[in-house]
Amino acid sequence: MDESGKGVAPAAPSPPSGFALDPAIEALNLQDTAKKAAYILKKAHPHVVFTSGRRDKAGQASAMASNVVHNRKWIVQTYVPSVARDRCQQCVDQNPSKTTTSSIAALLLEVLENLADDVLSHLSKHLSGDAFDVEPVTQDAEAVKQTIRSLPGLSKFLDHEGGLVRWHAQF
Repeated sequence: MDESGKGVAPAAPSPPSGFALDPAIEALNLQDTAKKAAYILKKAHPHVVFTSGRRDKAGQASAMASNVVHNRKWIVQTYVPSVARDRCQQCVDQNPSKTTTSSIAALLLEVLENLADDVLSHLSKHLSGDAFDVEPVTQDAEAVKQTIRSLPGLSKFLDHEGGLVRWHAQF
């Protein structure tokens, strides 16, 4: 809030220097390093489609649930060991009757809502805006993957998560 008590308008979208504004990338709400990488990737491969960027807790729970319906061990097979990962997996394991994306997402959201931000920071870089997902492609797949692997600031690229084809870049 500003001094008048009114909300402060969000900053106008601003692409990295040398890039034209891309509303699809701006909508991902990424931190600077990931945002610049997204612009570089899109410039090199204009056909790339971004499927996810920064997520709130509900968005993270929903994204996880959409994978868990295909593989009940997806969480433990995808995320590095952490309190958040273990609590989410435990919740799934203790509720075998929950089989729909919406019912699993509700369970996972309850877990995420009860974790401190510093604990959540070890679960997914999507929560901080330091990761994006790209729709896997078959056309020029190796070239796209090579570009992703060369992005400045990249700390991890996955083209499979928990046995499922998912393209995930984090910074």
